[in-house]
Amino acid sequence: MRKASLKKTDGALQSAQTAQLAGLLPRDRKRRQTARARSPFTPRAFSGLLAPDRVLARLRTRLAAAPPAALVPFAIVSSFTTYFCMYAFRKPIAAAVFEGAQVGGFDLKIAVLSSQLVGYATAKFLGIRVLSELAPVRRTAALLSVVLAAEGFLVLFALAGPWLRLAAMFGNGLCLGGVWGLVYGYLEGRRTSEILGAGLSGSYIVASGVVKTVGRALVLAGVPEAWMPALTGLCFLPLFLAGVAGLAALPPPSHHDEAERTARRPMRAGARRAFVRRHAVALAALTTLYVLLTAYRDIRDNFAVEIWNALGWADRPRILTVSEIPIAVVVLAALAALVRVRDNRTALLAVHGLMAAGTALVAGATLAFDLGLVPGSAFMILVGLGLYLAYVPYGCVLFDRMIAATGTVGTAVFMIYVTDAAGYAGSILLLLGKQTFGPSTPWLSFFRTLSYATGLACTGLFAVSAAALARRRPPAP
Repeated sequence: MRKASLKKTDGALQSAQTAQLAGLLPRDRKRRQTARARSPFTPRAFSGLLAPDRVLARLRTRLAAAPPAALVPFAIVSSFTTYFCMYAFRKPIAAAVFEGAQVGGFDLKIAVLSSQLVGYATAKFLGIRVLSELAPVRRTAALLSVVLAAEGFLVLFALAGPWLRLAAMFGNGLCLGGVWGLVYGYLEGRRTSEILGAGLSGSYIVASGVVKTVGRALVLAGVPEAWMPALTGLCFLPLFLAGVAGLAALPPPSHHDEAERTARRPMRAGARRAFVRRHAVALAALTTLYVLLTAYRDIRDNFAVEIWNALGWADRPRILTVSEIPIAVVVLAALAALVRVRDNRTALLAVHGLMAAGTALVAGATLAFDLGLVPGSAFMILVGLGLYLAYVPYGCVLFDRMIAATGTVGTAVFMIYVTDAAGYAGSILLLLGKQTFGPSTPWLSFFRTLSYATGLACTGLFAVSAAALARRRPPAP
């Protein structure tokens, strides 16, 4: 009798434990529902700043049950809006002229832009560790904190004297250098990451021109140039908060996402070292590639006016915008098409092929221009297309697929920031080298030479990286 009673009790306990593990008990179901409703990205201290908690919870629950056709557009709009608005805190300073103003014998505008770039590059180096180890629950707080601090530095810039303005712009760049990694952290590790990354990448192709236009409009309306950057940032702040609220409402990657793309977790120092050792050859090639591509992109972007003027377009400034539209359409369509490749190893090699085709196009278009086969406008569009086919995947598709193909439990943000840090450092060194050793070299001649060097070297390095990764297999589970 007693044995039967004990057996019955044990059976009841076992059934209760099984039910609890399966989520069948009311208390456990309630706890699971609460966990699903709670944002994986938003701590309580900041959720109220974005929207009422119940609104975010209701939206998050609906998004978790929504099909990709609804979730993907929502995520694209949220991430695009957030990163687009970040440019309102970074780029308006370029719309100022500061006619005749100097600091330490240097033109004030060049000095403040250089100071901001150094801060931005420094943030990339810090992001290698900080963003790789950042827990998702702290992501929204970090994103809000750095952008609000960047706005504070713009206010300090308006109030300060010349030397302190340099420090303020360094601080502004230091705050904003981590925004890409924070935003992309919401999107990586999903079966639709290629589409999401393509949508996010479209933001920086168009944002710079828009915020500089707003900045110039404010100056023409009578706003002092020193206050224009801060006021431009404030104009975009409500839209930025709306974008962040959308990101905070996103559910984490599903079990199906993790099954296809590997679970994404913070990477501590040991995991980062192991990943680098395992893929040293490919990562060395990819990092060297990115240094060349970033330097090439910065020269094409920062000195586009001088290059277009030399090509005979001095009286038609619209070309600066019109020439970028077909580039954006083709690049984003090519990246979005990669979502159809389900096998991660095949997709990783396909990305390498796409990027190598881009750098080969840079060299080929330059040769065609020198031979007189294409006009200057076609030359600039073709090298821009080749550049962005190779450059854009670094910030979204390349390392996301590499993490998945190699079976690494980690985050793509780690390698995005390793390459970003090296790339911006290389860009600064190239600009200093040009000013030191060839200050009188026309920008068009310099750009043509750089096009050949970048196109040929990068195409070869992409082949090295692809060969190294093709030999690697995911570790056994």
